[in-house]
Amino acid sequence: MRDIWIDCDPGHDDALAILTAIANKDKLNILGISTIGGNQTLEKVTTNAKNILSFVRADIPLAMGQKGPLVKCLEPSDEAHGESGMDGPYFDHGDYPLASKNAVNFMYEKIMSTENKTIIVGLGPLTNVALLLKSYPEVLDKIDCISIMGGGINHGNITSLAEFNIYVDPEAAHIVFNSGLPILMAGLDVTEKAEITVSEIESLKNKGKVSHLAYELLHFYNKSGQQFGFINSPIHDLCAIEYLLKPEIFGGNHYYVDVNTNDGVSRGHTFADKRLVSEKGKNTLVLETVNREKFVEVLINALEKLDNELVSK
Repeated sequence: MRDIWIDCDPGHDDALAILTAIANKDKLNILGISTIGGNQTLEKVTTNAKNILSFVRADIPLAMGQKGPLVKCLEPSDEAHGESGMDGPYFDHGDYPLASKNAVNFMYEKIMSTENKTIIVGLGPLTNVALLLKSYPEVLDKIDCISIMGGGINHGNITSLAEFNIYVDPEAAHIVFNSGLPILMAGLDVTEKAEITVSEIESLKNKGKVSHLAYELLHFYNKSGQQFGFINSPIHDLCAIEYLLKPEIFGGNHYYVDVNTNDGVSRGHTFADKRLVSEKGKNTLVLETVNREKFVEVLINALEKLDNELVSK
């Protein structure tokens, strides 16, 4: 059993990552979930997190985090995830309670009070995580590693060099990558290979309630992804969770990785030092390959498990 904290900006792929983590409670103990302005405004992504947690009748503390990045203003985009930040499903549930409106302090208290070290899973811009590390440096000793979905050492998506999560707050990402903590980086190098096919999405339609919810999420996400050239749907954020469950289905290499915080075309670029001999220590495991079929199998099994649990509740 590993203690984890999920920091996210739901998001279709965030939602599927959260559901998969909840389904694997025998392996992952979710201490809490925090939200960060990213895919959409803080208010919208927090509503999305509430809807997901309420749908599966979870009992996980939810904390609201920062509205935007450390330095610049947040510029949400409707392109990938729609106006709500998680378009597609209709939710008709009561309001899920907020445990705190100060995610950084709440994360600190939870992590420090836990006997084991915590894995922080960062599925959005890393603003909350960076503030935690800078505000409370003593928390470093209580963190095992940081598993992020973000970056890309070969290309970007929001720009030719920068991936969205890192681009939104590169200053925060720079703090995290230089924290001295081990980083597990599920960037575009691997996440764009972690696809679910159209036929696999369709197979979820007539299953249980949670599987059908995943179908609704992925149906919208697939249609949205076509504007970016995708036929199938990469489930980016899910990689950062699935690596914790099934590391053997991924492959990667250790590099020194840092983030460009300068203004210009390379802002938000995660660059890796691939020299055979370098003065920099290797701070990041960069995931680069994935067994796509096994990846989808983990998701489908998780959804079926939640289908069964929801019937019994």
